Amino acid sequence: MHTLSQLRSGQLSGIKRLTISDNLSTFPLEILTLADSLEILDISNNNLSSLPEEITQLTKLKILFASNNQFKTLPKVLGRCQNLEMVGFKSNQINQVPADSLPLKLRWLILTGNRIEILPDTLGERPLLQKLALAGNQLSALPENMDQLINLELIRISANNLTYFPAQLLNLPKLAWLAFSGNPFSKIELCIKSVPSICSVDYTLQQVLGQGASGVISKATWNKEQTTFPTKIAVKVFKGDITTDGYPEDELQACLKVGHHPNLIQSLAQVKEQGYLALVMNLIPDSFTNLGLPPCFKSCTRDNFPVDFSLSINKITKIVTQMTQVFEHLHVHKVNHGDLYAHNTLIDAQANIIFGDFGAATMYHMLSDDQQLQIKKIEQRALQYFIDDLLSVCASEDKHCDAYNELSKQQK
Repeated sequence: MHTLSQLRSGQLSGIKRLTISDNLSTFPLEILTLADSLEILDISNNNLSSLPEEITQLTKLKILFASNNQFKTLPKVLGRCQNLEMVGFKSNQINQVPADSLPLKLRWLILTGNRIEILPDTLGERPLLQKLALAGNQLSALPENMDQLINLELIRISANNLTYFPAQLLNLPKLAWLAFSGNPFSKIELCIKSVPSICSVDYTLQQVLGQGASGVISKATWNKEQTTFPTKIAVKVFKGDITTDGYPEDELQACLKVGHHPNLIQSLAQVKEQGYLALVMNLIPDSFTNLGLPPCFKSCTRDNFPVDFSLSINKITKIVTQMTQVFEHLHVHKVNHGDLYAHNTLIDAQANIIFGDFGAATMYHMLSDDQQLQIKKIEQRALQYFIDDLLSVCASEDKHCDAYNELSKQQK
């Protein structure tokens, strides 16, 4: 985090990344003094509602984040920023997206949690676009020409007002990660009783194990001696707000709908109380760690791995076999995970995996048979990317064996 005083004193001269959160209500023009170097500008968590025309002077600017501000219109000036690739205006009050507000080199657009009802057709005229997050708006339709987005790999359209599935997305050649729950066309109430309902007073939360967009996972202990459930448990308490992937209730429904599988985090019980939604799960042993790291700015939609990380081809084959079985299990139950990634996969020393994080999951049994086949085909592409990413970290001595060649051949 940087400060205005640092900026004004010249201490930040030559920096490539600037982050300022200081209750700003106007854009500090002193930022323009960084025009020769600035590539990433993060002005999130302020009170900004507009950007000056002069921002086009930041000719090296590639990434702009302005989440949690007071914007009501996506600034038109963004469309004139010649090298801008990534734009993030999450959780503002945006209800207008002007046709000329979208940069020509746009690769990443995050507009989650706004009030957008209509998107301009120019969105379909941005062929470099790879990642698009639109969850939590008021969209009733998407531009028909989005079928031209030949490089789009990830899209989130959950928690909108879509009355029918946007079929223009189904034949996009690279689309792999898709989330669309929480729309009128997909809201079908199910009474899923795959696990029992309990009360929040039945357990006590202990230390936090992790948290994501949709909730916080904590270790927990039972308040009474148990004969029904395992002793070691974890509890995910869902946040009440719309997340980058949609509504927490939809995540819970999808998670329960898929039922039990040895390579999925096992759900044990659910809690549905006023203002409190939670899922009780098996506690994952400490021997499991994350298989991968989330995408970065450079990779955009693809996973990363620690430096010098590698896997033998035998372990990769075992992981792929398990994930393929998980994939088939999900789609037998008509659930699209939407986030099939190595960073959502846990692995132990023997290459046993546990797959989780249903934040982007979507039930799709309400779609036509043809649409269902297309949804599965889209997630099949995510599985192929998953395998491809694993092969990229295959131990060098294994890259000429039959097993490696066989998996590589399947990716073509």
